[in-house]
Amino acid sequence: MFLRAERRISIIPADMADLFKKPPARSSNYSAKDIEVLEGLEPVRRRPGMYIGGTDERAMHHLVAELLDNAMDEAVAGHADHIAIEVEADGWLSVSDNGRGIPVDPHPKFKNKSALEVILTTLHSGGKFSDKVYHTAGGLHGVGLSVVNALAEALEVEVARDRVLWRQTYKRGKPTGPLKKAGAVSNRRGTMVRFRPDPQIFGDKAKFDPARLYRMARSKAYLFRGVEIRWHCPKPLLGKAELAPNEPVPETAVLHFPGGLADYLAATLQGRETVTAAPFAGEAEFARGAGKVEWAAAWPADGEGSFTSYCNTVPTPQGGSHEAGLRAGLTRALKAHGERVGNRRFKDITPEDLIDGACIALSLYIRDPQFQGQTKERLSHAEAQRLVEATIKDHFDHWLAGDREAAEALLAHVIARAEERLRRREAKELGRKTATRKTRLPGKLADCTREEPAGTEIFLVEGDSAGGSAKQARIREIQAVLPLRGKILNVASASSERLRANQELKDLIQALGCGTGDLYDESRLRYERVIIMTDADVDGAHIASLLMTFFYQEMPTLIENGHLFLALPPLYRMTQGAKTIYARDDNHREELLKREFNGRGKVDVSRFKGLGEMPATQLKETTMDPQSRVLLRVAIPDKTAKRAEAKRTEKLVESLMGRRPELRLAFIQENAPYAKDLDV
Repeated sequence: MFLRAERRISIIPADMADLFKKPPARSSNYSAKDIEVLEGLEPVRRRPGMYIGGTDERAMHHLVAELLDNAMDEAVAGHADHIAIEVEADGWLSVSDNGRGIPVDPHPKFKNKSALEVILTTLHSGGKFSDKVYHTAGGLHGVGLSVVNALAEALEVEVARDRVLWRQTYKRGKPTGPLKKAGAVSNRRGTMVRFRPDPQIFGDKAKFDPARLYRMARSKAYLFRGVEIRWHCPKPLLGKAELAPNEPVPETAVLHFPGGLADYLAATLQGRETVTAAPFAGEAEFARGAGKVEWAAAWPADGEGSFTSYCNTVPTPQGGSHEAGLRAGLTRALKAHGERVGNRRFKDITPEDLIDGACIALSLYIRDPQFQGQTKERLSHAEAQRLVEATIKDHFDHWLAGDREAAEALLAHVIARAEERLRRREAKELGRKTATRKTRLPGKLADCTREEPAGTEIFLVEGDSAGGSAKQARIREIQAVLPLRGKILNVASASSERLRANQELKDLIQALGCGTGDLYDESRLRYERVIIMTDADVDGAHIASLLMTFFYQEMPTLIENGHLFLALPPLYRMTQGAKTIYARDDNHREELLKREFNGRGKVDVSRFKGLGEMPATQLKETTMDPQSRVLLRVAIPDKTAKRAEAKRTEKLVESLMGRRPELRLAFIQENAPYAKDLDV
């Protein structure tokens, strides 16, 4: 198997002996003097990943989320009605609110420090460990503001309380001076925190992404209808930032949504046709003041859904107990409705049939929630699941009973999905579906709208994050996107039983519709081009190799007939003034630097971390737009005309991907002298 455009990829070290050298001897002396005690904010600076999940761009933006969470806690508690977020020049950013303001009086335990300084310099300090000050809160561990301070090159805080303005400045977590009165104020109250992330932690090239920040601010405004969030980012800092193709980030905006999550759902759907005329939306308080829940759900006819959840205004992208409660509550109510109307097919319904393909937003407020980790990406709280399930089931029961037409349409829609799922389980091949049945294909497949295969293409991408970017960048009429979870099964070394049981491969086979092996039928292939689109790094190359091995083993005719391609996403983006060029790899970068920029002037070079981190507009321009992209067609020698070449290809695949590790070792030993510039 080879590519039309040849390229040698170095993966073997030049000297294999180095891999087997003994590690240097270490001292056997281990005593009390070797035990370090990190005090103050030093643990945060030494191990930032423990507190914000890393030191990449996502982690840096988590600092802003911590400040917004604090401001939102004031708003949800009823003490603030507006929040301002401003992106400033030179990497600064400020978040302010008109709440009560952080206390500035001396702390009873630290009499020589104000409460403000204690909060900023001491981990696990704050007013949210009980419900005396905040009934519900997103900040729970007392580390958010102190972590921001620790990881900021510089930080300024202003507090307006009792008509007096107080100010204090910090550098890398340490105060540069005492808390000082900055004058009297008559029309201001609340807290303002202004900071610049430390390049020692996040790198010299790290900078805030206006689109990411704007989405963060907008989501907070959707979550609490009583708050107004004021956004400002100077036009020069916006650049070409876009929320979606042809939707630039505004310079200023006032974000206020009286409809809450219902407004969010309407914006998400943007006029798309739905199974029911009205969404299922509402809010309810739990008994005995245990909190409340708000939800909005709709089922778009095109089957492209999303599930967004929050707890105490903190996003929970990994879901957890509240999502499980909603799934169970919706499913129980719909199955109960099916039983009431005498539709026996309700027994086949599973939560996946109802939830996959739905657009759902869920917001939970609860006292003392239990998250997994400081970044709070998953809720782990058994009581929350019970409360949400009971509340959602009760309200969904009433909604279904009150709108018989909507209930019948939704039940029919979900039963059809369940039946299709059962048919897929038994079927060995799948024909081309009509446009009205595209939603019955694999749950994660975002299909194209064109019914005929001619001119269509499917992109196979790694993970939901890259899948989300690709779905935004695609041309909906002719381009489909199928996200695959992680590295697929190596079919060259796996048994046929494992292949049949692998869900990712079953979804892929089902999406293509042409069958495998002896059952392959070219006339049933649903797309003209199958394009493997992975990150431009070692892991991406590995996933691409596994996919090519799958097609070589199971669908060789698809390759022979010219249907399989590799996308070439860029690894680097180089900018000088108004000129922007993309490079595929290190060699291409050096070539372009010499040829296009001639070594004159400073060239800003940024490295993409992956397709999921690439803005949709750039992904479209560089990798998906047929007018500007470059594809490599995967080919294998014709088995009759070039028997020797075909034999060599078969031997190479068996050596590198087969079940015999000794063949791989022999290949490594034979080719090790040629390896250089490893990306490991």
